[in-house]
Amino acid sequence: RYLGSQTRTSSRYRFDRVTMVLAQDVDLMNPPKELEDRKHKLKRLVQSPNSFFMDVKCQGCFNITTVFSHSQTVVLCGSCSAVLCQPTGGKARLTEGCSFRAKQI
Repeated sequence: RYLGSQTRTSSRYRFDRVTMVLAQDVDLMNPPKELEDRKHKLKRLVQSPNSFFMDVKCQGCFNITTVFSHSQTVVLCGSCSAVLCQPTGGKARLTEGCSFRAKQI
């Protein structure tokens, strides 16, 4: 548990001592969500992918298109041919002004 930081100063240096969370302090059957999200997708308590499908709304014509979060190609709007997202090495980067909503499976 994080108990705060205590500061100790000497003549030249300033030391901050922070109490860290020990592995024994976490309930292994019910781990906190933020702790599970930081783990690798295969090392979570229940394996789950990092990718998802999302509905992206075009900024020009407000048409909604379904896009994969890690798409490897440029996705264009079906009606106005505007660019909705650009591929990167991992997740796709949405164009400025586009809004999205993660789809529920």
